[in-house]
Amino acid sequence: MTDSVLAGIQSFCPTPESVPPPAPLYRLKHPEGLSVHIHPLNPLDFVLRAAQIYPDNLALAHPDVESPVYYTYAVWAQRIQNLAYALIQAGVQPGDRVAIIAPNSSMRALTPHYLPDAHHGALAARAIVTPINTRLTRPEVEYILDHSGAKIILVDYEFVHLVQGAKARVVVSKDTGRPGDPYEEFLSSGRRFSQEKGWQGLQAESNEDAGACLCYTSGTTGRPKGVLTTLRSSYLAAVANAFETRMNPDSTYLWILPMFHAAGWTYPWAITFAFATQITLRTVSYPHIWNHLLNSGVTHYCGAPTVQIGLVNAPEARNLDHPVSAIIAGSAPTAHLIGELEKRGIQPVHTLGPFTRNYFQPSWRQLSHDERSKMRARQGHSFATAQEARVVYAAAEDNGVPSGELRDVPKDGKTIGEVVTRGNIDPEATRRAFEGNHFHSGDLAVWHPDGSIAIVDRSKDIIISGGENASSLAIEQELAEHPDVLEVSVVARPHPKWGERPMAFVVLRSEAIQRWARKHAEFAANLKQHARGRLPGFACPEWVEVVPELPKTSTGKILKTQLRKLVAKL
Repeated sequence: MTDSVLAGIQSFCPTPESVPPPAPLYRLKHPEGLSVHIHPLNPLDFVLRAAQIYPDNLALAHPDVESPVYYTYAVWAQRIQNLAYALIQAGVQPGDRVAIIAPNSSMRALTPHYLPDAHHGALAARAIVTPINTRLTRPEVEYILDHSGAKIILVDYEFVHLVQGAKARVVVSKDTGRPGDPYEEFLSSGRRFSQEKGWQGLQAESNEDAGACLCYTSGTTGRPKGVLTTLRSSYLAAVANAFETRMNPDSTYLWILPMFHAAGWTYPWAITFAFATQITLRTVSYPHIWNHLLNSGVTHYCGAPTVQIGLVNAPEARNLDHPVSAIIAGSAPTAHLIGELEKRGIQPVHTLGPFTRNYFQPSWRQLSHDERSKMRARQGHSFATAQEARVVYAAAEDNGVPSGELRDVPKDGKTIGEVVTRGNIDPEATRRAFEGNHFHSGDLAVWHPDGSIAIVDRSKDIIISGGENASSLAIEQELAEHPDVLEVSVVARPHPKWGERPMAFVVLRSEAIQRWARKHAEFAANLKQHARGRLPGFACPEWVEVVPELPKTSTGKILKTQLRKLVAKL
C-alpha cells in the first residue's frame, strides 16, 4: 500500500455503530425445517467467513476522495449487518428488490465505498440487489424501478435527480462514511433496530435458487431487460472466478469494472471468498488507476477490451515490477491488445463470461511474442464449475427441419459453429436458448485440436461477401496490428456485386492523428495494403473511415448497432 493509504488506515475512525461487539458470532439463524445435511449455497457466507478468519485484514479501501474510508473485515461485516436490519426495518421482505444508483463517469460507472455493502446487505435481508446504470435516461431508470418493483432505493447524492418522484423510499448517500451522512444514519438506525441480536437475528435463506441480483441491460435496442441470477449461480460463479484468477488473501482487487454490469461479473463475492482486499474508485482517473497499479499492491482488476486499450495507452502507463492479472471479458480482445498488456507486465486472464478461460500452456513459452499473443486470444476451456464448452451445429431431419440434436464441429480450427455450454452457473432462460439442453451463446467459434475454443464472431456480426463468411473479429484482429490504429470496429456494408463487404471504423493513436490530418484517404489506402498481406480478398475492408471515437455502452462495449445505423445512411 502507498504511504498515504497506510496513513489513512491508521487515522480513519469508522462510525461507532460500525464497530462490532466483542467476539461476535458470524452465523445466521438456521431455517426451520431445513435438514441438517443440506447447506443452501449463498455468497453472503463468504464475508461472514472472512470476518471470522481474518477480522483485522483490510477488506475495503476508498482512498481517492475527500472523505476516504478503510474497513477491516470485522467492521465491514458489522456495516453489512446494520444495512440488513435497516432494510428490514424499512419494510423490505424476502424477495423484494433493493435498487442502487451509484456514480459513473463519461465512460463507465465505478464504485463508491457503499456499493459493496449493498451486494451483501441485501442478501442478508433475503432481498434482491438491483444495481442501475446511471448513464441511462431518467425515463429508463423510472421504467426499471417500476418494472423491478424496487421497495427501496439507495442513491448517490450526484444522481438524486434520477429518482425524483419515485414511489419507493429513497436513501441518499454522500459517500463520506462519517456521521451525518444520510446513508450512515440509515445504517445506524439498523444497528439500533437489531437490539444487538447480531447475525443470529437474521435468518438464512433456505432456497439457494432464490434471486440474488437483478441486472438490467442498457436498453440499446428497446426497453431495458432484466436478468435475475440466483444465490446458487452467484456463489458458484464467484468461487470459479476466485479460483480461475488465483485470487487469495494476499490479493488486492482494483474496481474498474462497474458493479451494475452483470453484478460486477460476481467479483463483489469472489473477492470476499478469497479474503482479498478491494479498492474502490469514484471516478475514472488513469492517474489514480496507475498510481494504484504501481504503488498499492494491486494484483487483479477486470475490464472490457476497450477499457484495457485506454489503460495501456494512458500517459501514466508504466512497466510493472509485480504481476497483475487483468480479467478480460465482455467482448473478444485482439492478440495485439494482449501483447501490449504483457509488455506492461499485466497478465491477461481471458474469459468468456463465467464459463471459459484461456489456460496458459507451457509450450507457448517457446513461441514468439506475437504468436503467443494469438494463442492467448483464444477463449480456451471450461471453468471449474461449468461443463465442457462445445462448438456445435444443429442436426437436421431428412426434410430439412432441425431436430434439436447438437453435433460437434470438427476440431480443425476452421469449421465455424456456435458456442454452447451447460453447468451449475447457467441461468434460467427460454426453451429456445436451451435447445438441445445446452445454453446457446450466440457466439460463433472454431474448435482447435487441443480442445480450446476461439470465437470468430457474434452470429449477427458475420459478414457474408460473395458467399464467403468473413469474421469481423478476425478482420479487427489484423487491422489492430497496424501501428497507427488505436481502436477499430468492422461491420458489413451492402455491396452491389458481392452482397456485403467489410467497412472499418478506425480511431487513430494520438501520435498518428497529426500525421494523417487531412490525409484520411491516404491512410485508408495504407490500411488496406496492410490488410491485403494478412487477410483473404473478401475479408479486406472495402471502406475505411477515421473517427474520433467509437460509440460504446457504459461498460465499454462497442455499439455495432450504432455503426450499422451510420452505414445504412451511406
